[in-house]
Parts: sequence; C-alpha cells; structure tokens
Amino acid sequence: MSGKKVDINSLDHIFSQMVETMDRSKNDIFIISEQNRQSLLQMQKELEIVHSKLADVLIEGDLLEEETRLSRKRLGDVSKHFNTFTEEQVREAYEQANDLQIKLSINRTEDRQLRERRDDLERRLTELNDAILHADQLVTQANVVTNYLTSDLKNVGQALETAKLKQDFSLKIIEAQEEERKRLSREIHDGPAQMMANVLVRSDLIERTYREKGVDQALVEISSLKLMVRNALSEVRRIIYDLRPMALDDLGLVPTLKKYLMTIEEYNMGCKIHFNSHGEQRRLLPNYEVAIFRLIQESVTNATKHGNCQTIWVEVEWFKNKVTVTVKDNGIGFDQRLVRDSSFGLLGMRERVDLLKGEMIVKSSPGKGTTMMFRIPLIEEKER
Repeated sequence: MSGKKVDINSLDHIFSQMVETMDRSKNDIFIISEQNRQSLLQMQKELEIVHSKLADVLIEGDLLEEETRLSRKRLGDVSKHFNTFTEEQVREAYEQANDLQIKLSINRTEDRQLRERRDDLERRLTELNDAILHADQLVTQANVVTNYLTSDLKNVGQALETAKLKQDFSLKIIEAQEEERKRLSREIHDGPAQMMANVLVRSDLIERTYREKGVDQALVEISSLKLMVRNALSEVRRIIYDLRPMALDDLGLVPTLKKYLMTIEEYNMGCKIHFNSHGEQRRLLPNYEVAIFRLIQESVTNATKHGNCQTIWVEVEWFKNKVTVTVKDNGIGFDQRLVRDSSFGLLGMRERVDLLKGEMIVKSSPGKGTTMMFRIPLIEEKER
C-alpha cells in the first residue's frame, strides 16, 4: 500500500460532484422560492380587490339596513291604519319591504363570503411568507455547506500527499463526508423540516379553532405557533453555526471560541466548560484561525461525545512566535495504544497540525481523562 500513489484528481472530482449537487439543490430551492414569491404577489393583489369589494358591500349594507328600517316603519303605519290606504298602497308597502329584506339578506351573504375569502387569503399569505423565509434560510445553509466542502475539507485532500496512512485516510475522508451529509440531512429532517411541517399542521388547526371556538382560543394557538417557529429558527442557526461560525471571520478566534463553548455547554447539560486566554491575543491568517478553531472543536466534541466528562478546561496561550492550545477533561480517558492509528478524529487533527508545521501531544489513559496539547508556530510578518 505504501508504494501506491493516492489519486488526488479523483478525490477532487468527488469534491466537485458534491459541490455541484449542493449548487443544484440550492438552485432548485431558489426556483421554488421565486414561484412562491409570484404566488404571493398574486394573492396580495387579490386581497386588495377583496378588501375593496368588502368596503363597498359594507356601505351598501348600511344603506339597505336604513331603507329596510324605514320600509318596516312604513309597513307598520299601513297595517295600523289599514282602512285609510288603498289596496294598491298596501300591496306596494308589503312588496317594497319584502324586496329590501331580500336585498339585505343577499348583501349579508356576500359580506360573509368576502370575509371568509379575506381570512383565507391572509392565512395563505402567512404560510407563503413562512415558506419563502424557510427557503431563504436553506439557500444560506447550502452556501455554508458548499463553502465548507470547497475549503475546509479540501485542505485534507491536499494534505494526503504527505500523510503517513494515505489510502486508509482517503477512504475515511469519503466515509466522513457521507456521514456528515447523513448527519446534516438527519438534523434538518428531524429539526427544522419537521418543525415547519408542524407549523403547517398547526396553521390548519388555528383556522379550525377560529371557526369552532372563536378568536380568543385561536390567539392561544397562534402564540404556540410563534414559539414553534422561533424554535425552528434557533435550530437552523445552531446547524449553520456548527458548520462554520460566521463570527470567526468578523471577530476573530477568541470571541468565536467563547461563543462556541457557551453554546456547547448549553447543549450538554451537566458538563461545565472553562475557557481562558493568556497573553496578547491578535488576529491570525484565516487558515490558522480556522485550523485552531477546528482543533479545539474536535477535542471538545470528543470529550463530550466519548469522554463522558463533567468538566472541560480550554486554554489558549499567546506567544510572540506561537500559539499553544490545551484541552483537558476529567472523563473516562482511553488506551492510546488501541486507538492511536484507528481514530479518524485524531488522524485528522494530526494532519491539520502537520500542515501548520506544529506539534500535537495526546495524554490519556483509562479512567484518568484526556489532555490534548497543540503548539502552532506563527508566521512572522516578513515571511507572509
């Protein structure tokens, strides 16, 4: 196996195919979103027409009610003084009152139908707005995934030329990509997608509640619906943040780490994470900041997922020519002789450290927790 050369071009082709698939999916979502926007515009125009007609019907109804009241009064006078009116006048009074009553009944029916149509259009407009918002979020998420595939993962492919376990590592990369796609698909399906489906079901329930139990009960259901939408938005933001925190580009390494570790602590109840940064922190080259963040992310993920720990300590020390990172936990630890060459996570971290010409030290034994140390040399200004 050591004599065989890894076909980097084939691996790049796989990356390209994955990126093309994501781009096609993004375009499909965009088309659906545009179709929804066209439907939204049509419904808004129809709603304006319904509002105009409803206003006319209300004015007409007020006039008819006044005329009906006067005709009833006239009919009452005729009935009271029947002998003083001719037969023709009596018949005319009865016919006029009856005709106005029919017109008023028709007016009220039209008013009710227009109100129902207005409510239906407003409900559908709300659903379309939610669908458009969800589609836009999915397009943003697809962009994040595409960037992740074309940058962070591709660096692993470039590092394979000098990796010690070339063929095994390349196969595990592909497997990890597929697992990551499955995980993302599962998280989206079980999280935001399921929540949005529940939103549609709850929307129908609100409509039925409004018809059967009135406005007050419908408002209670709407409050519950708002909470569901808020949770869906929070879940989408969490997924996007796990892929690549946007704050890394804007704020830098330390603020992003603080926010990330706080988020991990929230999602892992019972596990306390302590973070400290020593020395004069500064902005690094983007690939250095991404690499250090990923090293800490992988170490913390391993500690929470496999270490069964209650406390994690993360320390970043800034020196003039290097950055030292220590991630320590009080978990169950592991036997380094058994997992040294079989853990893809450790291999990936070691490859990332090698790319930066750094040093990685692992200290762990069963029952005594795990300590991960990374020493990353920094490039001087004159070397950039």
